Amino acid sequence: MLIIFSSNATGDITMFGDVAERMFELMGHSGTIPSAIAAKDVPAVLERLKSAIEAQNNEGYDEDNPDAGADAEEDEVEPKVSISGRAFPLIQMLSRAAEEGCSVMWRKQ
Repeated sequence: MLIIFSSNATGDITMFGDVAERMFELMGHSGTIPSAIAAKDVPAVLERLKSAIEAQNNEGYDEDNPDAGADAEEDEVEPKVSISGRAFPLIQMLSRAAEEGCSVMWRKQ
C-alpha cells in the first residue's frame, strides 16, 4: 500500500504504508486514511513529529535495524534508511504548510 501526502504548499509525497503508519504514530495521529491535519494544527503536529524523532535519535534506537550494534560481516550489512531520513520529506512539507497556513492531507494510492 502507498500513502500520498498532499498540501497546497508543496508537491505530493508518496510513502510506503508501513512508513506512513510510523509517521502517524510519531505525529500523534490516529492513522485514519484518508484524513488531514487542519492548517491551524500543522505547527503543533510538526513539533510533535520533530520531538519524537529527536527522542528516538537520542536513545540510539534504530527500528529499521534493531541489531545495528551487533557484529556482522561488512558484505552482509545493507544500508538502512533511518526514521529521521524517512521523515525528512514530511517534515519539509509540514514546515512549508505551517509557513503558508495550509492543511496537509493523505490518501491511499
